[in-house]
Amino acid sequence: MTALTLLAAAAALLILQGVTFVVALKAGKHSVVDTAWGIGIALAALAAFLVSLGHGDTTRRALLLAASVLWGLRLAAYVGRRNHGKPEDPRYADMLRGRTNLYALRMVYLLQAAILWLATVPVQLGMLERSPAGPLVVIGAVLFVVGFAFESIGDWQLARFKADPAHQGQIMDRGLWRYTRHPNYFGDFCMWWGLFAISFGSWRELPALAGPLLMTFILTRGTGARMTDRRMTASRPQYAEYVARTSGFIPLPPKRAPKRSAAAAAPGERA
Repeated sequence: MTALTLLAAAAALLILQGVTFVVALKAGKHSVVDTAWGIGIALAALAAFLVSLGHGDTTRRALLLAASVLWGLRLAAYVGRRNHGKPEDPRYADMLRGRTNLYALRMVYLLQAAILWLATVPVQLGMLERSPAGPLVVIGAVLFVVGFAFESIGDWQLARFKADPAHQGQIMDRGLWRYTRHPNYFGDFCMWWGLFAISFGSWRELPALAGPLLMTFILTRGTGARMTDRRMTASRPQYAEYVARTSGFIPLPPKRAPKRSAAAAAPGERA
């Protein structure tokens, strides 16, 4: 049953990425794959849940499915609205310039399917865990709720800030963004580890640690916080001031803002 559950989730993600690739070719931009990321979280959990019916602890299974679907669909809806009507994301334009569609399929879509599959392995295995839900499940649920709040509220605050013409050319440093430069990434971090805690019921599932560990690396050192900081620092002169006073990942009270010189450049815009 374990192998079947893992294979079902893998097959669902491969089909999703195949469909997304076709949609991207018709739309003329590969940034639609960002919307598929959230859908993939929900789809992997749903596939694992359906294939493993009759197995595992009912409470744990219900929590894993509800959390994954809620997170995945909210994220997909937010990213889809944000990207609607906009041109190709510069990240994909730079990465795929001069490359074939086959290269894009391999290095964007199939790679994302593989990462999503590995990241959701704790959810897949948790559907089969028979041990009763205990304190660790409660801790995981609380951690997930905290992460969901950070990501949802952070996204909402940023979207509202950017929608106001009066904020044009300013850095978003209000609300949750006052305490961490990346409340959305911190929220993701909490949710991945929350799902792992909910799923964990025996030492046999320790290999599933690869999922949250991989996502922690991506969020902090890969294409998440570090890359965003590098891009913003290079394109927005005043972003360095924001970096100096604001925690990079874990929410912390802001440091005292450095004194600005008279020749300071105009503030940049938080992406």
